Amino acid sequence: MGGLQEFYTVPDIVKQWAHYFYRHIRERNIPEIQSMYEISFLKLSDRYYKASPWPEVQHIAEVVDHDHVFCLLYKEMYFRHLYARCQPTLRDRCESWDNYIDLFGLLLTSNVNMQLPNIWLWDMVDEFLYQFQSFCQYRGKVQSMSPEEIENLKKCDKVWNIVEVLNILQALVDKSGIVAELEGDGGARQLEGYYPQSSNVLRMLGYFALTGLMRVHCLVGDYFTALKAIYPLNLHERTHLFTPRIPGAHITLFYYGGFSYLMQRRYLDAARCFNAVLLYIYRVKAAHRNSPQYEQMLKKNEQMYSLLAVCLALCPAAAKSLDENVLMQLRERQSDNMAAMARGDIDLYDSLFRDACPKFVTSTPPAYDQATTNTNQLAFRAQLNSFLLEVRSQQTLPQLKQYLLLYSSIALGRLAALMDVEEGALRQQLLCLKAKQRQLKWDGGKDMTAGTWTVASDLEFHIDVDAATGREMVLVSDSQTVATYAPLLAHHISRFEEIVRDLSLPPPVAAAAAAAPAAAAAPAAARA
Repeated sequence: MGGLQEFYTVPDIVKQWAHYFYRHIRERNIPEIQSMYEISFLKLSDRYYKASPWPEVQHIAEVVDHDHVFCLLYKEMYFRHLYARCQPTLRDRCESWDNYIDLFGLLLTSNVNMQLPNIWLWDMVDEFLYQFQSFCQYRGKVQSMSPEEIENLKKCDKVWNIVEVLNILQALVDKSGIVAELEGDGGARQLEGYYPQSSNVLRMLGYFALTGLMRVHCLVGDYFTALKAIYPLNLHERTHLFTPRIPGAHITLFYYGGFSYLMQRRYLDAARCFNAVLLYIYRVKAAHRNSPQYEQMLKKNEQMYSLLAVCLALCPAAAKSLDENVLMQLRERQSDNMAAMARGDIDLYDSLFRDACPKFVTSTPPAYDQATTNTNQLAFRAQLNSFLLEVRSQQTLPQLKQYLLLYSSIALGRLAALMDVEEGALRQQLLCLKAKQRQLKWDGGKDMTAGTWTVASDLEFHIDVDAATGREMVLVSDSQTVATYAPLLAHHISRFEEIVRDLSLPPPVAAAAAAAPAAAAAPAAARA
């Protein structure tokens, strides 16, 4: 390709875009930077590079004064476009990794004084982790590679290494000081503020790296550490969260948070997370209909409704925490599936999990000389089998619960006859039902793994011996409390205040456009 590069021609309008993009970054002109990043770059991509990469950095270096920092930023966008529109080669994957190492290394070791739009900083972290995930998926398909490809892959053992990825994310968190800041005020300080004499770059990268750490731990199946990693972000007290201002960041935070709760059998907390983010998507999706992330937003919306249906099938009491709109949408989408899961349809649990779970990765490279299967499937099947093992342990419990709801007391032997099982097996099922009704529930604080044990059921029962007959009896008491109007009114007042607060905030793109000054003639030509 070296000979072809000598004759490579960059359209003048692309050179103008690079020049003015560089100038606005130097001038810290956030509205113009955001407009050129979110709008102009996509328009030029569709016009000139719909199915091909952007010009390599050496072709635009002259118009940006060979600025090292800008060239790193440009290459970050270059590789992101390449991953989205083309098929990256192993060389592309390695070069993109090297660019991230240089970019994050510069930000961590230098006195950064530039300002960038927060949406771009989130996209950096998100794309960094997407490319890590993509490399792990690519690396796992050894059985379809040629011997030459395998030899080249062996030489890239440090590229997209999970330990290095985690170290970079943790370094961003530590260097930014974001944990100490959030511990102090809970995020009350306006994180989106751009202060004249300071940079937002490292601070916001550290903030978004918290979500990134949770995502990586979740992808390898370490769900407890995933929830630990986002400290001190609070999934249940969202007043001071910054992520609602960036839909992709907010959806990612709650998707992986809710999934981590689900896999730890904390269905009440999982349902609470999914309810919050599904209600958020319901409110904001219309404003992002023209956004490039709109399709991904809808995909995650469907996945989380599937996961919420699983939560309610395994823990019906979780329905109490759902908003009316979410519950209505859930019934429209998943009513048949929920009925089938209530009957113990294991295949349906399997299907919904496959469609809605993350793309799991293995934390170590495969044995290249012995690999005969896709190791990505091994990672996925390990998580699937763990999930289905829990589901099978509850397979007979819905039927048992239905029988118990019919009686206030019933002899153990009679209940065993009704269910056509031995008394010993029934006693085990009763103990299992009692155990499955108890789960950890978050009860305050900034630690998302903390909680108290609670009974997640309206059904209370115990086994006792009838003094008159000497028979073992199952005594059932309905623990459902009478609903009062006060909590309902308080809930709706809280919802109304949230809606008013959200409506008072303009959409990110609209806000940038409103804040942008009248564009000069040359920049306007560059963005045409």
